[in-house]
Amino acid sequence: QVQLVESGGGLVQPGGSLRLSCAASGRIFGSSTAMGWYRQAPGKERELVAIMYSGVGTHYADFVKGRFTISRDNAKNTVYLQMNSLKPEDTAVYYCKISTTYSRDYWGQGTQVTVSS
Repeated sequence: QVQLVESGGGLVQPGGSLRLSCAASGRIFGSSTAMGWYRQAPGKERELVAIMYSGVGTHYADFVKGRFTISRDNAKNTVYLQMNSLKPEDTAVYYCKISTTYSRDYWGQGTQVTVSS
């Protein structure tokens, strides 16, 4: 079941930028323990891109450090992934995930990011 609504994907040229958004309900957002972005390219396993641990800190995968930034807007119950200096190898379906109390996980429907000239 899709619990989070993602938007912002699309086609962009190498070196370009996109901002992905993940909108949650107040119930899910308010009980979050972690918020993260994952991606999955064709024929490959899903991999962690970036994650925020509520009130603790942020972790980025090595392949996006210095290029991507994860952030949140509590007033909008939304988590973002700002992607700069995009490369063709960033092409994938990007998924938002929010973990909450009671060991529950919620996933977005996925949004396609294609980096191509």
